[in-house]
Amino acid sequence: MTTVGIKAAAYCLNFAPELALHYGGTPAQERKTKPDSEFLRELPKHAQTWEQAAAYAPNKTYVGSMSLEELEKAPAPWIDNLGETQRFGKFGEIMPEDEFIGLMDICDVFDLIWLEKKFAAAVAVKLAQNPVMGEKQLARLEKGRPEAELLEVIEKHHALPLYIEGKLVGCCRRAHDTDENLEAGVMLENMASKASGVLALLHLIKNAGMAPTDVDFVVECSEEAVGDAMQRGGGNMAKALAEIAECVNASGFDVRGFCAGPVAALITSASMVASGVRPNVVVVSGGSVPKLYMNARDHIKKGVVPLENCIGSFALLLTPDDGQTPVMRLDGIGKHTVGAGASPQAITTAITFDPLASVGLKLTDVDKYAPELHNAEVTLPAGAGNVPEANYKMIAALAVMKGQIERGDIPKFVAERGMPGFAPIQGHIPSGVPYVGHAIEAIKEGRIKRAMIIGKGSLFLGRLTNLADGASFIMEAPGAGAAKVQSVSQQDVTEMLLTALGDMAANLQKGQ
Repeated sequence: MTTVGIKAAAYCLNFAPELALHYGGTPAQERKTKPDSEFLRELPKHAQTWEQAAAYAPNKTYVGSMSLEELEKAPAPWIDNLGETQRFGKFGEIMPEDEFIGLMDICDVFDLIWLEKKFAAAVAVKLAQNPVMGEKQLARLEKGRPEAELLEVIEKHHALPLYIEGKLVGCCRRAHDTDENLEAGVMLENMASKASGVLALLHLIKNAGMAPTDVDFVVECSEEAVGDAMQRGGGNMAKALAEIAECVNASGFDVRGFCAGPVAALITSASMVASGVRPNVVVVSGGSVPKLYMNARDHIKKGVVPLENCIGSFALLLTPDDGQTPVMRLDGIGKHTVGAGASPQAITTAITFDPLASVGLKLTDVDKYAPELHNAEVTLPAGAGNVPEANYKMIAALAVMKGQIERGDIPKFVAERGMPGFAPIQGHIPSGVPYVGHAIEAIKEGRIKRAMIIGKGSLFLGRLTNLADGASFIMEAPGAGAAKVQSVSQQDVTEMLLTALGDMAANLQKGQ
């Protein structure tokens, strides 16, 4: 089997401006070196409300309450043209921060998250109204403790305070007295990643119309290194998520690859499905607390709203090809090899042109490319440019070099085969995968036939190599690849027959 069905998708955002302010990577580092800086004083003044975040067009597109076509038509700048506030979309939801803190407590199995008593009672009422929260999940929420107990563990035992609108509502405790891998900051990052991943997994189960017990295997692909001093980064976040979501028949493991991790996880998972080892495999990822407000210093300096205030997550269900479901092809996988070179042209060639050519397709046979789908309203003020647009131009330029389009067609190629970036800027989250849910719908409705999902990774961040990474796969309508293969095969047979007949005629003439 060379095709695997992509049955369903889920995408969620967890609004978290207080976590961003206190524990986002850039503010936290600033607080250590310049605790009284103007940046830290100004940052809270510019924070979005949840209502504003849930009315922001890219966020709504991510969770599916807006289509990509609607996003393209929405007046820009999006931040100055907020629409209707919508919490739920066809893929998932934008969860308020108080409920997210409650969800972290639900996902806590080692009593690391403590909640203040009144807050716990209030958030329990809100979480009970969420359509994906079951009785067993809600039963895990603690009753809460007096504020004095929280203050004591914060002051004397290195716990980290959790706030809502500046008010103490809980804390995250450390999991070990001396192991820095289990200190409170790391545990908070891991708990937030776990909780956001659980929310996406619960929405995926609902979207797919399946029972949690139907899930056979979970592959988790966030950027958190889960482990202790003896095996730092050992995992297994996947089984931790599956446990809370009641996927009792599932096993799982983690795949890590920086920003390329999600595409690598999908390729790994699809291979299991195609081989018949696992029929229902979920690829899931939580988000990253350190990536919150990552570029906020530049945003505040330039007077723009700091938009990196949501923890993103996603989940995708892979199943055997049933002839009806949009498929992922395994015969045209792109990979950036060690020897491919690090130039943008070399990387783009390795993960777009090469895999397409290997299955007899041109760059123009792809209707939509989904590379790094960063929201340009975040990256442009930070000096990083429009990342998706730069990728589309590179692919178009490659098409010119390969003689597949004319130079003058580059703008048309970019406009037709690209899309605006709409994903949260959290490394692994925007790398191609946010489009899969929209692609499923577009393929089913016949609006597109084929898409390419692209992930790129910055391996040099680990300080072990200067190499980058990249991976890609082709997603298309069921049967589209088979039809193409059949057409090429028939052509080859015809050419072989004509050649054979020509040889026979030549031999007959020689015999005469």
